[in-house]
Amino acid sequence: MITAVILVPGLGAAIGVSALVVIAVMAVAFIVGRIAKRYRDIDVFWPLGFVAVAVSGFLCSAGKLGASNVQRTLLLALVAIWGLRLAAHLAWRGRGQGEDPRYTMILRGAKGRSEVLYALKVVYGLQAALMFFVSLSVTVGMFAGRPIVALQILGAVVWLLGFAFESIGDLQLSRFKADPTNAGRVMDRGLWAWTRHPNYFGDACCWWGVFLVAAAGGWGLLTVLSPLVMNRLLTSVSGKPLLEARMAKTRVGFAEYVERTSAFFPRPPRRP
Repeated sequence: MITAVILVPGLGAAIGVSALVVIAVMAVAFIVGRIAKRYRDIDVFWPLGFVAVAVSGFLCSAGKLGASNVQRTLLLALVAIWGLRLAAHLAWRGRGQGEDPRYTMILRGAKGRSEVLYALKVVYGLQAALMFFVSLSVTVGMFAGRPIVALQILGAVVWLLGFAFESIGDLQLSRFKADPTNAGRVMDRGLWAWTRHPNYFGDACCWWGVFLVAAAGGWGLLTVLSPLVMNRLLTSVSGKPLLEARMAKTRVGFAEYVERTSAFFPRPPRRP
């Protein structure tokens, strides 16, 4: 990565700008959280931060020697469509609600210390660092010279698969929750019968798609840890484990659902 920063004109400056953009987005998220007196709104700023980084990378790479306009436009489009849809969905879902139980659980770690400072470090600071690292694929990919078209197409297809899983899964879950008769029950229909987390699986595919597009230009290959970190977050850190721990306590039939349904990668449900 250091070699890429040295050899690719403008890349080092773009990475620095992306860091400042991430800090600015998280600062706004923190202010909004303090005003609203809840930390769940950072979930809306999470995808918006990636969109902001993609825009900054697009602008920083404009006119740079060797930077492909097709590559730049494709990366911007993929990240913007993903991020804006997810932000709108999360904002709509969280309207009028109190704190997310996940953040209530996380903030127990303050243990009598200042909750605000703890949240600033553990919630906002950590997410800022993760956002910057994961978005490296986007920033580096913007400076791709002579990208491999086949890899761009493959990346777009993987992204499209992920976007379909994530958006359709979210829509199916929203409709399920809108029916009062489903209160306390497990959503096990549609895509949710094939994987317990179609939205997380879709999210992972979107970022692997973005990485493949970034890698089409060569230097993007060096950012392979970015989608791996996103995968780790979704499957083992803040995504799947926290959600399933809460579901096990609040949803009737969740244990049976776990037995018959894939944890992440889609597959037909097991027969009883």
